[in-house]
Amino acid sequence: MSVQELKGQTLSSSAVSQAIGEAFKKLNPRWMMHNPVMFVVEIGSVFTTLDAVRLLMNGNHSLFGFTLQIAIWLWLTVLFANFAEALAEGRGRAQAQALRSTRTETMANRIKSDGTVEMVAGTQLKKGDRVRVVAGELIPSDGTIIDGAATIDESAITGESAPVIRAAGGDVSAVTGGTMVLSDEILVEITANPGETFLDRMIGLIEGAVRQKTPNEIALAILLAGLTLIFVVVVMTTEPFAIYSGQGVSVTILIALLVCLIPTTIGGLMSAIGISGMNRLLQKNVLAMSGRAVEAAGDVNVILLDKTGTITIGNRMATEFIAMPNVTEQQLAQAALLSSLSDETPEGRSIVQLARERFHFTQTQDDMRGAEFHEFTAQTQMSGVDWQGREIRKGSSKSVPSFVTDRQGTLPEEMDREVTRIGKLGGTPLVVAEGPQILGVIYLRDVVKPGIRERLQSLRDAGIRTVMITGDNPVTAETIANEVGVDDFLAQATPETKLAYIKQEQDEGYLVGMVGDGTNDSPALAQADVAVAMNSGTQAAREAGNMVDLDSSPTKLIDIVEIGKQILITRGAMTTFSVANDVAKYFAIIPAMFVVVFPGLQALNIMHLTSPQSAVLSAVIFNAVIIPLLIPLALRGVRYRPVGAATILRNNLFIYGVGGLVLPFVGIKLIDLLITALHLVSLHP
Repeated sequence: MSVQELKGQTLSSSAVSQAIGEAFKKLNPRWMMHNPVMFVVEIGSVFTTLDAVRLLMNGNHSLFGFTLQIAIWLWLTVLFANFAEALAEGRGRAQAQALRSTRTETMANRIKSDGTVEMVAGTQLKKGDRVRVVAGELIPSDGTIIDGAATIDESAITGESAPVIRAAGGDVSAVTGGTMVLSDEILVEITANPGETFLDRMIGLIEGAVRQKTPNEIALAILLAGLTLIFVVVVMTTEPFAIYSGQGVSVTILIALLVCLIPTTIGGLMSAIGISGMNRLLQKNVLAMSGRAVEAAGDVNVILLDKTGTITIGNRMATEFIAMPNVTEQQLAQAALLSSLSDETPEGRSIVQLARERFHFTQTQDDMRGAEFHEFTAQTQMSGVDWQGREIRKGSSKSVPSFVTDRQGTLPEEMDREVTRIGKLGGTPLVVAEGPQILGVIYLRDVVKPGIRERLQSLRDAGIRTVMITGDNPVTAETIANEVGVDDFLAQATPETKLAYIKQEQDEGYLVGMVGDGTNDSPALAQADVAVAMNSGTQAAREAGNMVDLDSSPTKLIDIVEIGKQILITRGAMTTFSVANDVAKYFAIIPAMFVVVFPGLQALNIMHLTSPQSAVLSAVIFNAVIIPLLIPLALRGVRYRPVGAATILRNNLFIYGVGGLVLPFVGIKLIDLLITALHLVSLHP
């Protein structure tokens, strides 16, 4: 099974069974102490169980049955919370196992110091070793291509079936162990020792043996501990109040009341929310180095986006044929097509595609027998073809006019005007000529990615400012910025200006997110609060980032921000629901417990619960079953919509606040009716 297939599969029965087993293992007090709320519930479960044993030994079978039921449901409350966490962790372990299964024992052609080649196991390779990998072989370990270029299948890691090109000397020179070379031959310098490869780090991070809490989790844990302490005091005052009123309250009932009032719902689901958030990020093929980075993405105020590859497709594409006087657009398009048939660059292919779409040309290289194609070089700055007595050239606005004047041709004024216009718009003009005649100009422009404007608008709706980074001149940068609707742009960006910009934003109190893939991006990535490095990028960039995008898709930062916000919203919604639950359960139980001694409380007993015992048991059962019912929501996350913080807060209060108040009244009443019908408790108040 591939990694991608595993990511998409639903929970299996084996995963659930394993999570059930893990839930029991997590009953270890040393583990439970990490969650103060559920640790209090476990202690209460122990004391209630001991109380049940005491009643059984004393022969008090009536109270024994009630106490035993309370004890069982308290233990189930703890187990349900452990099950939620184990289920979330189980997904991560399954993903890690799928990655581990891709790691096979690979033999490597290691080059010795004297230049000879020796065959060694991939596990013996050390940092600094050099290996040669040819088509059909697996890359034995992480490394950097120092010679050659190759097409590589990375589906074992990313799940993407489309092969990618990796080459020496650029920002796409990094390769990952376990991926396969499909064509050509490369020389790779190993960059990791055994056990320290990228795949090893991925497995360790996904399994998350030690998952440090994020600042938000720590703050919430302090809040929950505080609420728990408050309710401990509240419950402790209930006993002297009951004694004063002449109605004693057993330890079991006090413990049950405490468990029902402390925020067990969010306490039981908090860890699962954080872990499942990291798993959702992995489903997007992004590896987060820590939960802290994921949640920081949810608080980002400013994101820096590269123009090329993020906002635009990445290669300038032909969008318009501009013919000169006495030349038709069809003549220009045909000449441009013929001069581009052998041009395998993205720009050349886009010219061929545009010409075919506009005029349905069908010529191919095979139809041009005897043609002499001229490849583009840095010296000539033009390409073209000589065929059937025709000399067709296309190239820069300097090289092609020189070609024409060398043949005693003239340069029309319209050409200079169009070249200037395209340059001001931020595009690239290519001039096309045949012999001594200028035929026209091709407008190459950065093509904005479909839907990017809407995605940027969604970030703006969420209060996030977007900044475009580009090496282009300010005029070109402003043109693209206005087209896509970014809030600001940084033109002619250098490593120093990127770093200075991020520091300036952080000094003003903003959290900054950034995407990068090159060594020149490393300083800025190291400074950014959320730094996403491309898997195809350099080793320096990957080490500087706190996340790695396995797909190497620069727009992934937008997905990361949305997932980070979803985690925060989910935790906020669950907290609101849990606190509202506590309030509702308090008003549901207390009147029923003391209505006999204080008849005036009957006015507050709006549910008309059968007896104090049924009230307490119903509340305990509801308190337990609500946790597994909310597990799917915790794993999936509350749906994120790009709206302001005030709207999110209002929606949470209305949906989860009001729902948390109403649902316990309904649920406890239904449970009360059920246990009364089954005669599980005494019917006498």
